[in-house]
Amino acid sequence: MIYDPERRPMPHTLLITGPGGSGRTTVAAATALAAARAGQRVLLLCADDPWAGAPTPDGLRLARIDSGQEFRTELAALQERGATLLSLLGGSPLGAEELTELPGAEQFALLRGLRRAAATPATDLVVVDMPPLHQALTTLALPAQLRRYLARLLPAERQAARALRPVLAQLAGVPMPAQWLYETAARWDEELAAVQAVVEAPTTRVRLVAEPGPAADAALRTGRLGLALHQLPVHDLVANRLVPQDPADPWLAGLAAQQAEYLARWRQHTPVVPLAHLGRDPGHPGELTGTEPLAPAPAPTPASRPGWPVEDRLADDGVLVWAVPLPRAHKSELDLVRRGDELHLAVGPYRRTVSLPSALRRCTVSGAALTDGVLRIRFTPDPRLWPRAR
Repeated sequence: MIYDPERRPMPHTLLITGPGGSGRTTVAAATALAAARAGQRVLLLCADDPWAGAPTPDGLRLARIDSGQEFRTELAALQERGATLLSLLGGSPLGAEELTELPGAEQFALLRGLRRAAATPATDLVVVDMPPLHQALTTLALPAQLRRYLARLLPAERQAARALRPVLAQLAGVPMPAQWLYETAARWDEELAAVQAVVEAPTTRVRLVAEPGPAADAALRTGRLGLALHQLPVHDLVANRLVPQDPADPWLAGLAAQQAEYLARWRQHTPVVPLAHLGRDPGHPGELTGTEPLAPAPAPTPASRPGWPVEDRLADDGVLVWAVPLPRAHKSELDLVRRGDELHLAVGPYRRTVSLPSALRRCTVSGAALTDGVLRIRFTPDPRLWPRAR
C-alpha cells in the first residue's frame, strides 16, 4: 500500500532514536502507550513485541518488522518478475528455503514498514522504534539517495524509448533485458518516492533518547548535525535514567551532578523530558508512563517543512547567502562542493546532495563561513547569467 495524499491526510509520525543502550525501545513503547491513553489512535512500529505476547493495550496497535520475511518475499518476487531473463542467461531461481537475510535487509524492511504504517487507516500517530542514531540517519537518508542514483544511472529521457523495446524483442526473438531493467527501476522509484514522502513530511518528527553523560553528548552532537543536514526536526529529547541527588552518597551525588551538567547543556537547544531511574530495568513499558508525561504534544502542521533561507545581500555586499543551520558544528568537519545545479554538503560522517534554488543556479560560490551554528554560503551572481539592472 502506498500513501496517497489525495485520499487522506498523513498521520503524525514520531521517530524514536538515540545513542545505543539509551533505552529507546522501552521509551518508544511507553510513548505509544501514553499517547493511546491520551485518546490518540496509535500504531507502534517495532521489531520486537514489548508486551511479550500479552494483549496490546486499548487504542494501541502493533506492527512488527520482520526483516528476514521481508527479504525472502522481495527476492522471490524479483525472481518471478525476472524469470524470463534468468532463463535466457541460464540461471536457476533460488528456493525459499535457500534464502538467508543479507546485510542491509533490516534497513529496507524498516522503510517498507514505515511506508505501510503511514497508509494505515484510522491512525493519528505512528511511533517508530528506530535503530541507534547513526544507523537511523543512514536509513532515513536512503530513499532520497537511491532515487538520485536511479535518476543518474537510468535517466528518464532514456526511458522514453522503452516503447520500441517490445518491437525489437519480437524482431530479435528474445526478451530485451533493458526493458525489464527500466520497468524495475520505475517500480523502485515509485516505492522510494512513497517512503521519502513520509520521511520529509511536515508531520514527521524525531524524539531523541539519551542518558546524560559525556559519551551520549558526543553522540547526540554528531547525530544532531546529521538530522539538521537532512532537515529532520527534533521534537524533544528524553533524558533517561536520571539518578536522585543524594549528598550522603558521594558516588551518587557525583553522578547526579554530571547528569545535571549535561541536562542544562541539552536544554539550551531542545525541549527535555526527564525520566527518573527506576533502580532496575523496567519490566513493562507502562512503568515509565506513570513517572513523566511521554505522550508527545500535538505539533502544528505547517504547509511544508522549513527550508534553508536565502538572504538577499545584493544591495549591500553584492551576494546572496544561503543559510544552513548546523548546531554545534565544527569548521574542521565541514566540506562542500558545487557541481552544476547541485551542492554536495558533508558534515562529520554525513553527506547530502541538494539542488540549488533557482536564483543560486545563476551564481558562483564565492565563500562560506560557520558562525553561531549556521553555515552561511555566499553566492556571487554570474554576469553572463544574471539579468542586468536597467
